[in-house]
Order: sequence, then structure tokens, then C-alpha cells
Amino acid sequence: MYLNLRGTLLSLQIPQIMGILNVTSDSFYAASRMQSEKAILKRVERIQEEGASIVDIGAVSTRPGSLPITEAEEIEKITSSLALIFRHFPDIHVSVDTWRANVAKASVEEGAAMINDISGGTFDENMIPMMKELKVPYCITHTSGEPEVMQERVQYNNMISDIFQFFGRQIEKCKEFGLNDILIDPGFGFGKTLDDNYLLLKNLSAFSSLQLTILIGISRKSMIYNLLDITPTEALNGTSALHIVALQQGANILRVHDVKEANEVVKLYMQLQKS
Repeated sequence: MYLNLRGTLLSLQIPQIMGILNVTSDSFYAASRMQSEKAILKRVERIQEEGASIVDIGAVSTRPGSLPITEAEEIEKITSSLALIFRHFPDIHVSVDTWRANVAKASVEEGAAMINDISGGTFDENMIPMMKELKVPYCITHTSGEPEVMQERVQYNNMISDIFQFFGRQIEKCKEFGLNDILIDPGFGFGKTLDDNYLLLKNLSAFSSLQLTILIGISRKSMIYNLLDITPTEALNGTSALHIVALQQGANILRVHDVKEANEVVKLYMQLQKS
């Protein structure tokens, strides 16, 4: 299995790391927020040096309860950050975390190699048609409601089955528009209770039947720090523990705040696979 990033084929035979770069002031994990040019470049350099294959940049917080910014503000933040990054790191692979079609278009025109959509094409009806034009990999994330209300109406008939049905509908839409490079993210923390998140992790391998790249984002999330009664700052150990489980369950890409530690997890996992 490979991921085509602007002509570079990234092998997924070894799980890959996606390093998080937040250019928002509203991320749930304060240490990941980067505002100044110096801070952005320092963060990208660290992500690259510690072994991530992809940088995932977001300008809108998607934490439950967060409020959106305008499309114009998001485009300005993303494109200015991308221009800065590519001036200093011209060969780096950057994914953009957005649910807006126009932001996706501006991002790819600025050099982005992938779009990571937390709504899976449900917040902006123009997103999937836009992806046909942009011709870069597209990650469909399962969510239940927009960020400001997603945790207020959490209700499933059968969560795993409901997520499968969601992916089935959105993948079919993508196929109708000729999209081939599709990833899936089951959306840990997006419209799910604490118990839902652990049930999802326990059953993550079921989604391998879709034969698509599985990206997961559990880094320092509330499913860890609420259960352990700690803060996001203290949630690295729990994150690493769950990353091992996710890899055993078939995850191909780990979206993380802590690249060095995630790479160590991958190395340990690969050694187990050889033993």
C-alpha cells in the first residue's frame, strides 16, 4: 500500500507518522499552538528531524466545543503558513486539516499534498467535487455533528455499524467523482463518549476490510486524560500505550503531537512483527 504525495510514493508497509502543526490559538493542547513565523519553522524542523513523513497543519480548532473562524481567516492563516514552510522546507509533505472546499483549493495551489477533512465531506457539499479537481489524497473522518455541538448529541444505534455506513456513503460519493487516493479516520473524540472511543479502538481492525489507508488521531485526547484524571500535558504515556494498540489493530498513519515518541512506538511494533 502506498500514498501518492505529489508524485512521491510513500510506502505504508511501515506505519508512518504525521506531525501536528496548529496555527490556531484554540487547540485543546496548548503546547501544539504555533503563532509566530519563528515558532512555526521551529516546529516543522522538529517534526522533520524526529522522523515524521507528513506535517498536518490546521488553522481551525476541531476540539469539541470550539468555535469556527471565517473562511477568509482560515485561508489567510493556512496559505501564509504554507508559503513560509515551503520557503524553508521545499521538499516537505504537508497535509491541510480543513473541511472547507475553498480552503482545500487554496492550500493545494500553495503546495499542500493532502487534505484531511474532519467532516468527511459532510460540512461543505463542495468538498468532494473539489477533491476531484485537486487530485491529492483525501482523508474522510467520521464525526457526529459540528465541533461546537458534537459532544452534546452522542447517540448511535450500533456505533461500529453506524461508522461503517457513514464511510460507505462517503466513499461512494468519492468514487462517483473519480477519487482514488482515499484515507479513512474513524474520528476518535469526534461525537463519541469515552466508552465509545475505547470500543472503537478495540474494533479498529474491522475497518481494514474497506482496504483503505487508516489514519488515527488519539494523541493526548480526552479519552486518555479524562480516564486517567490528568491533563493533556501529562497524557504522553497514555498516548504511547494506545498507539501500540492502534498499530496492532491495523492503523497505517499515526497523527501525533510527539513525533519522536511515536516513532519509538513504531520501531518497537515493527520489531514485534519480526519476532
